Amino acid sequence: MKIHSEDFRVKEGDEVNLEKWPTHVHSVYKSKKHYEELLQGHVLQLSALQRLHYASNRHALLLIFQAMDGAGKDGAIRHVMSGVNPQGCQVFSFKHPSATELEHDFLWRSTRDLPERGRIGIFNRSYYEEVLIVRVHPELLSGEALVDPPGNDKKFWHQRYRSITNLERHLHANGTRIVKFFLHLSKEEQCKRFLARIDEPHKNWKFGAADIKEREFWKHYMRAYEDCLSATSTSDAPWYVVPADDKENARLIVSQIVLDTFEGLKMHYPKVSVERERELQSIRKQLAS
Repeated sequence: MKIHSEDFRVKEGDEVNLEKWPTHVHSVYKSKKHYEELLQGHVLQLSALQRLHYASNRHALLLIFQAMDGAGKDGAIRHVMSGVNPQGCQVFSFKHPSATELEHDFLWRSTRDLPERGRIGIFNRSYYEEVLIVRVHPELLSGEALVDPPGNDKKFWHQRYRSITNLERHLHANGTRIVKFFLHLSKEEQCKRFLARIDEPHKNWKFGAADIKEREFWKHYMRAYEDCLSATSTSDAPWYVVPADDKENARLIVSQIVLDTFEGLKMHYPKVSVERERELQSIRKQLAS
C-alpha cells in the first residue's frame, strides 16, 4: 500500500469534523521487520535530502507536531529524524511559558526558534498551544497580561487564528516551508498507553495525575482542534491529520509527508562557476605536486 500525502491533508477552507477522520487506517507494513525496512528506507532518503537542503540553502523547513498526550509525538520525531545530521536540525519543545515569555505577545517565544535557511526546525508543541490548551482553559489568559481579557469570546480566537496564518504566510513568502502534523489518537488508545506507562517501570516518569485530569476535557480539546485545523490549514502551511492509534504506521505516514515536501522544493546543489572551477583545478595541481 502506497502512502498518499494528500489523503491526510486538510484542504484550505475545509470544516474539520474529527469524528470523520480515522485514528487507525490499514497498515502499510506487513510485519515488524517490514516496518523497519520501510522506515529505514525513508530515513536514508531523508538523510540524503537533508544534505541537499543544507547545501542548496534556499529554504528552511519547519515541522510542527501537535497532539493529545500519549499520541506519540516524541517517538515520531525520534524515529523519523534518526538519520538526519544534528547540525542541520533542531528540536524545540514548548511547555508552560516562563514569566519573561508571558511579558511578550503569544507568538514571541516560538518565533525566536525558527529555523535558518538550509535547516530543519521541529516544534514539539508550538504557538498553537495558545489556541488549544488556552482555549480549553481560558483562565490561563489571566497570566498573559492582556489589556482586556476576553474570556472565551469567538472573536478573540479568530484574531489569534489570523495572527498565526499571517505569520505563516509571511514565513512562506520568505522561504520557510511549514508542515503541521496533528497525530489523531482515539481516547481508547490513549487509555491503553496510559496504563502501559503505569505498568512498565521505565515509562512511569511519563505519567502524572494531570494527564488523567485532562482526559475529562477530551470533547473540549477535540472541538478546539477542529476549529484550529479548519481556520489555519492553508496552501502555504497545511495541516495533516495522521491516524495515530498505530505508532509505526503513523511514523511511516509522517516520514512520507516530509519526503514529499522535500521533493516539492526542487532542490539542487550549487552550480560551480567558471572561476571556481579554475580555482579547484589549480588546487588539484598543487595537491598533485
